[in-house]
Amino acid sequence: MTIDYSQLKPVPPRDEPYHIVVTAAHHDDIEFGVAGSVSRWIRAEGASVTYVIITDGGSGSNDPAITRQQLVAKRRAEQIQAAAEVGVTDLRFLDYPDGTLQATLELRRDLTRIIRETKAYRVVCQDPATIFVREHYINHPDHRAAGEATLYAAFPSAETRPIFPELLAEGYEPHKIGELFMCLTMNPTHFVDISCALEQKMAALGAHVSQIGAGEDFNNGAGKWVRQGNHEGGKLVGVDYAEFFKVMKFDQPRENWFEDEDKPAG
Repeated sequence: MTIDYSQLKPVPPRDEPYHIVVTAAHHDDIEFGVAGSVSRWIRAEGASVTYVIITDGGSGSNDPAITRQQLVAKRRAEQIQAAAEVGVTDLRFLDYPDGTLQATLELRRDLTRIIRETKAYRVVCQDPATIFVREHYINHPDHRAAGEATLYAAFPSAETRPIFPELLAEGYEPHKIGELFMCLTMNPTHFVDISCALEQKMAALGAHVSQIGAGEDFNNGAGKWVRQGNHEGGKLVGVDYAEFFKVMKFDQPRENWFEDEDKPAG
């Protein structure tokens, strides 16, 4: 399916404090796809943000010289540094085994607990519908499982009292989110102009040395690829750099959603 970028809408800023929960399968997933938007939402809109890293990251290397335990510790430290670059200090590490993640009821319960606890207005996750990304990437099954579990935690689990009654016993009352954003999607509906936050995003991405290297390796590899990709995407919607999302709204009638929703962007 060909995307008509002229129809994509800019995500409008919010003028009141709100909380965002961002979930991802792996350490560095957020930095590749969402960190620029997170930086902008925090600095320009005063949002507070919780990162939820679902797996332990222990399958992220084929180097026989490093143990799984060593890699898990290293990747956790890298993620904490990456989050700090964009202003995020609340990180939750669920430590599910990396590489074999499934959208289980246990995982959905864990995510439901966090959404209820933080009373998130916006939840950001990976699009579970994405299997193939153009001609060069098969989406990691952990990404899809993380996205599916997050979707069903946001709805119906977070807002439905009879689902996971044990959470009620823990003191977590039902909570209805306002928005769901999906990244790594082949069907975007909206974009965020991250031109003002690109350098924060690149600094955050660069923290993941175990995955993408440092110095020239980073600058000529992942760093160059991400910068160019965000720039090429931005040109398609009339800004310097952009990140893209499939967005769903739950806090108002569809006909009242986002001003000028039915008009082409431009």
